[in-house]
Amino acid sequence: MAQVKIADEVQEIFSAFLKQNGHRKTPERFSILEEVYTLNKHFDVEALYFLMKKKNYRVSRATLYNTIDLLMECNLIRKHQFGQKISQYEKSHGYKQHDHIICTKCNNVIEFCDPRVQQIRSTLESQLDVKIFHHALIFTEPAKIVTQNN
Repeated sequence: MAQVKIADEVQEIFSAFLKQNGHRKTPERFSILEEVYTLNKHFDVEALYFLMKKKNYRVSRATLYNTIDLLMECNLIRKHQFGQKISQYEKSHGYKQHDHIICTKCNNVIEFCDPRVQQIRSTLESQLDVKIFHHALIFTEPAKIVTQNN
């Protein structure tokens, strides 16, 4: 039930954003939004393109890249750079703030939530009289060094 509510909410948000900014409300854009919100992991645009092609969606790469930009602009997805050259994205509406640990050996991304991070953010906003829109906290786990005894 919660997933249906979120799906309805993101469609409304995206529709209002497109209208407000003079963009067309195309079925392809809403298909991309729907597909993004069915994913339960980080994704890159190329992987999303091939996933949608496999499901017989008729969407071009250009439409996909442009729609991803629009979804970021209206805060329905977040972009991450986890040390690789390929940008990763994740849905953001209706999901708790979290941060990431990245293993430099296997590139696995581990999500975690620690309330102290939110406390730091709130303290900074208060002390500096600013409103923090987004933050990124990424820890990397170094690859283990294997030594050989000669």
